[in-house]
Amino acid sequence: MVATVNADGTPSVSPKATFLVLSDYQLVFSNIRSPNTVQNIKDRPNVEVCFIDLVLRKSARITGIAEYIEVSEAEPQLIEKFEQVFGDYLDSMSGFVLINVTEAEMIVSPAYDLGISENELREANMNKLNSIYQTDL
Repeated sequence: MVATVNADGTPSVSPKATFLVLSDYQLVFSNIRSPNTVQNIKDRPNVEVCFIDLVLRKSARITGIAEYIEVSEAEPQLIEKFEQVFGDYLDSMSGFVLINVTEAEMIVSPAYDLGISENELREANMNKLNSIYQTDL
């Protein structure tokens, strides 16, 4: 999930599925269909990204400054990296959002404070998910 700031100062959160880690201090995702996110970044480049592991109940919150790069202006190496991982979507990508990380924080569920182990959470949450998505064949 990527959070940007709208013109009126309200937050705008949007899911993104094409992230790559470029270095310890840079992330990038492609723009496939995100006109509001891109405009917000061009106007107000402060962003937060949240990666959530629902099963382990852990997340990483990344804060940074984003910059939008059109495909025509992108370095060939960047396009090659996206082609390797997200090749099926490459023709739909109109640009890339490069995020220079200024802060990173790991957030864990209060369940860990109660002494519940990662394995116990994994098992309990997988059982919940399996019961929700269970289908009769």
